[in-house]
Amino acid sequence: MSFHVIIPARYASTRLPGKPLLLIGDKPMLQHVYERALACGAASVVVATDDARIVEAVEKFGGRVCTTSPDHQSGTERLAEAAGQLQLPDEAVVVNLQGDEPLMPPELLQQVAALLEGDHGAEMATLCSRIHTAAELFDPHVVKVICDRNGRALYFSRAVIPWDRDAFAITTEELPAAALHFRHLGIYAYRVGFLRRYVTLAPCELERMESLEQLRVLWHGGTIQVAEASRLPGPGVDTAADLQRVRELLAAQTTSGIRHDL
Repeated sequence: MSFHVIIPARYASTRLPGKPLLLIGDKPMLQHVYERALACGAASVVVATDDARIVEAVEKFGGRVCTTSPDHQSGTERLAEAAGQLQLPDEAVVVNLQGDEPLMPPELLQQVAALLEGDHGAEMATLCSRIHTAAELFDPHVVKVICDRNGRALYFSRAVIPWDRDAFAITTEELPAAALHFRHLGIYAYRVGFLRRYVTLAPCELERMESLEQLRVLWHGGTIQVAEASRLPGPGVDTAADLQRVRELLAAQTTSGIRHDL
């Protein structure tokens, strides 16, 4: 199986400005992400950015980078431009790895690529994990996904889906015993031909309301195949608290020699 990894990276971040270049240990966060991608056996790994500071940082650590337009509204649009610059063929599989996932296990990149490679009826593939606590389920920063019996995504939401009417009428402090709720993991695989088509699709109101770009695909009748991740990823970095947690995990890993991806 052959696939490519593109890492979209923006310097601007509302909650954590300059996030890709913040240090974790002696490396910028983006370098940790890049090294995770290299470890998955991809045919190529490229950072796509519109910021000269990120270009300079990637070149400094010996990575490959392409400069994209500052006008993109989503990481997917940035990926589409990068795939064009790289002259990847329509049938090539591209994995979108976010630049704030320094603890992403390389095997999940392989898993999502293989999921799409094996399903020619899907435009995209992504992964999910079981939700085990009410706090996680009711957190609007945690994106939930529900699927049909074949693993096709029906909807993604920041709200609780599905809503267990009877159980939650009693309590929302704990999950029902038979609860089946899944957290969407922000890792995607696309075929390049679909990326080219995605940028021609008009944004939809659901996408705007939820601030979830994958809803554009479902709105226009596309299919997204979903599978439960073979292992849990480590925490991503959205806030200063997240950054500190990742720094501590990687420091412990360096000290003990034990992997702390979880």
